[in-house]
Amino acid sequence: MAQIWFLNLRCKVKYMEAYGKILLIAMPAFLILVLIEKWYGWMKGKDTVRQNDMISSLSSGVTNVTKDVLGIGLVIISYQWMVDKIALVHFQATGVVYVIAFFAIDFAGYWVHRLQHEYNLFWNAHIIHHSSEEFNLACALRQTISTLIKVAAIFLLPAALLGVPTQVIALVAPLHLFAQFWYHTQHIGRLGFLEKIIVTPSHHRVHHAINPEYLDKNYSQIFIFWDKLFGTYQEEMPHVPPVYGVTRPVQTWNPIKINFMHVWLLIQDAWHTNSLKDKLRIWFMPLGWRPADVVEKYPVYKINDVYNYEKYNPKVSSAVIVWSWVQMLFMLLMVSYLFGNIAKIGSPGIFWYGAFIFLMVYAYTELLDKNRFAYLWELAKNSLGAYLIWKNGGWFGANSVFLFADTLVIFYLAISSLIVIYFCLNLSPEPMRQTSVSSAR
Repeated sequence: MAQIWFLNLRCKVKYMEAYGKILLIAMPAFLILVLIEKWYGWMKGKDTVRQNDMISSLSSGVTNVTKDVLGIGLVIISYQWMVDKIALVHFQATGVVYVIAFFAIDFAGYWVHRLQHEYNLFWNAHIIHHSSEEFNLACALRQTISTLIKVAAIFLLPAALLGVPTQVIALVAPLHLFAQFWYHTQHIGRLGFLEKIIVTPSHHRVHHAINPEYLDKNYSQIFIFWDKLFGTYQEEMPHVPPVYGVTRPVQTWNPIKINFMHVWLLIQDAWHTNSLKDKLRIWFMPLGWRPADVVEKYPVYKINDVYNYEKYNPKVSSAVIVWSWVQMLFMLLMVSYLFGNIAKIGSPGIFWYGAFIFLMVYAYTELLDKNRFAYLWELAKNSLGAYLIWKNGGWFGANSVFLFADTLVIFYLAISSLIVIYFCLNLSPEPMRQTSVSSAR
């Protein structure tokens, strides 16, 4: 038994290393494409990418892949377990099997996606993806970090019955995910006959819209025929321009906060309601349902007129925007080092490193939100960084890869504390606005 556990752990570490190396290529590629879209929109006079929104989206993407690379999460039912227990036949990894795996993952993706939109408990894992009030390539990178218990493998039951090898699923799954990036844009119109086969930007604009005509439609991820087959298809209408976001807006650039907003509201509602029945069923009720006594006593703001509301946009100076870019780019460099050196850093070092990255994102997005106490998060992050340098005698061996890396990190920790304290002391007050806790689309 111990030997089996060891082999599984070793395979997991190899997967973490392999996925990290894939991301070393994917991250700069996605960043370049996001910047190209920004440039193209500016050239065409239709800029769909606000800088603060872009920083929030890119930061969300980094937290998601960091969590995934570190393997944080408990798998209740693994795909390998299902194959071992219920496979009717077993196939070798041929080209046809890869195609079957792709269709199986897409079928599972439709139902997981639909589940996330239809029930309170599961929306928490998806709210981050819809939280942007823009629609662009950057918002595609808004992915969850809140899924700590993973049960999605159950939707791969058809593939498990056919005995599709686990290694095939492991290879096809990230390719399937990356293939969903391109259609998050407003710059591509309808695509003729392809509209009948695959998910296009037009289909996905409908999915991200909060217009009543478009809500909870087009769940498909690659092939649009799942929506047509199961009755959830909606075509984009020229006379109904999509408006993006969630109907109870998140009103923050902090992706870590967004990830846990909905579940926090559910916890509060379960606590406040006087009905024992409601305390239990709130988790499995349709998305947005709240106990009657809680709705009356603790109302939350919801957009009623999607064409007339103020997008979240706290006014910060150009210097704060520039500094946020500096912070994010430095964070990308640090994450790249982590992904390329998983085995070298080892455990528990990779988890301390991940905690530093999460604190970093939390701190600089709080500053973008004009939180006057953002400097406390910055100091917490820099204190952790200083402790890790002291404990390890440097920044996880970075000096052997980049000359003066330790000196650069120490300088960054010191100067960033001073800069953020200065910004926090000079933040202008924000006009009073309607605030809310996100609950539903």
